[in-house]
Amino acid sequence: MQRPRLALVPGEPAGVGPELCARALQRAWDAELVVHGDGDALLTAAERLGITLERPAHDTLVAAGGRFRLIDVPGACVVAPGRPAAANAPAVVAALSSAADACLRGDCDGMVTGPVHKATINDGGIAYTGTTGLLAAHAGCEVVMMLANDHMRVALATVHLPLRAIADALTPALLERSLRIVHAALRADFGIADPLITVLGLNPHAGEDGHLGREEIDVIIPVLTRLRSEGLRLEGPLPADTAFLPRKLAGVDAVLAMYHDQGLPVLKYSGFEQAVNISLGLPYPRVAVDHGTAFDLAGSGRADPSSLFAAIDSCTRLARARRATRDALHADRLA
Repeated sequence: MQRPRLALVPGEPAGVGPELCARALQRAWDAELVVHGDGDALLTAAERLGITLERPAHDTLVAAGGRFRLIDVPGACVVAPGRPAAANAPAVVAALSSAADACLRGDCDGMVTGPVHKATINDGGIAYTGTTGLLAAHAGCEVVMMLANDHMRVALATVHLPLRAIADALTPALLERSLRIVHAALRADFGIADPLITVLGLNPHAGEDGHLGREEIDVIIPVLTRLRSEGLRLEGPLPADTAFLPRKLAGVDAVLAMYHDQGLPVLKYSGFEQAVNISLGLPYPRVAVDHGTAFDLAGSGRADPSSLFAAIDSCTRLARARRATRDALHADRLA
């Protein structure tokens, strides 16, 4: 099939994103990359690293990996590595919106994003809680965050909440919506016809029959029972301290954790450099690096591009799988 076209967004110009993207352009990929971001920031990063990157035209970048289209979204000011400027916040968000628009129009088949700095964007006068939420609002849909590496996939029912707020946020509607999104994405994006999802309990020992909390009894078990009656394959609720044992993960396609630090430490320990952040539920695949702006490494040349490379590879596979699923459905309707 034709190579997917992916929008590549470097992210915060004062972080490691531009240099990671400059490194990515040194490779030939099984996808066509279209860069949405500050072209001058990429050229500066490449010059700092001593790697090849040229801009023969306003909308073109040439590197060792080939010729790439550039949708230039210039920042308001030039920044030094590790020293972000709030004045550049509108350009950072505009690059994400530009890539999202390209995906919604069908000009791109998926999006790969570098790290952004939430505080700097908010300091620039833009209310911003994260790229996942921004893209969900832009597309008008509900999403679930999943992190994945070669060993496991972990999705999150709740994301960036303080611990004391999680139990109140974990409603039957939220849990059901999260499981439906994960199930649908495993089928459409990962090509798994009948996925198996392990669901973690909220409390230690999954509540121990109500002695350590009633969320399992009052919320989680009723939702799982209802969805199982529809044919979804769901295990749980399982205690989080044993759910990640190899024998428990055998045959499991994804784990749904109830909160951020319940599932992600295990995933990151199992392979942080290859981990990627996937937004499930969007009308297009979106994969991000699983690390921050790393201001302390910016400009040093020591930033590891493994997560960005893994994100590009992962988004390529997801775009192909989604296209194959769409083509199969179309063929079925014509039959």
